[in-house]
Amino acid sequence: MGHWWYRNIVEPGKLPLLLALLSFILSFLITRTITRLIRAGRGPFRNVSPGGLHIHHVVPGVILTTIGGFGAVASGGHVVSSAICAVIFGIGAGLVLDEFALILHLDDVYWSEQGRQSVEIVVVTAALVGLVLSGSAPFGVDELTPEEEQSRGLLILNVSFNFFLALVALSKGKVLTALFGTVVPLVALIGAIRLARPGSPWAKHFYRRRPRARARATLRRWHHDRRWSGPSRRIQDLIGGAPDRTPARDEK
Repeated sequence: MGHWWYRNIVEPGKLPLLLALLSFILSFLITRTITRLIRAGRGPFRNVSPGGLHIHHVVPGVILTTIGGFGAVASGGHVVSSAICAVIFGIGAGLVLDEFALILHLDDVYWSEQGRQSVEIVVVTAALVGLVLSGSAPFGVDELTPEEEQSRGLLILNVSFNFFLALVALSKGKVLTALFGTVVPLVALIGAIRLARPGSPWAKHFYRRRPRARARATLRRWHHDRRWSGPSRRIQDLIGGAPDRTPARDEK
């Protein structure tokens, strides 16, 4: 365990990334806890509304992210400064992505069905950063041998091929598969060879004259949604709270 910690965290200088990830997760969890207490009318917490203007927590999140990002650039690799900036950046990113759905829809959809997108993006972001922290590099660069790393041609070929697989998976409507495939090429390969989701650019172009492929893709999506939509929603509700049955205009 100690060897793994030194090899993957301390030696490559990944401590700031670890601190940013932990700060990001804690920031999101604490924010969700507070907003759920506000929603339930419990505890001392209240919405911040000076002069009747409701200040969403994405606002301090943007400020902290900006300070942490520019501070990290200006730190010049100094260990203590980088660590402090990483914590600030992680806290800000947690506040911002907790209201990702609000930014996406330009509407207060925090407790609506669309608000689930915030929980999804936070989970995906944490998972991707965790993979990078564990030693994985985008597009399978970490899988190259030292001899292959010395060959610029092989390096470019490897990165280009894995990027192509991720791009194919994305064109097939498999966004999560494409994202994780940038870090784990095998995931991108699976997404690239499997059927596209109905309505995706790939399906519209290549399944236009293939009714059997369209039918198989539709049936596969139906089985997938039937199997996973329920558990997925329950996990999202556990993490971020269940959305309102009717849209609520009041903040959290």
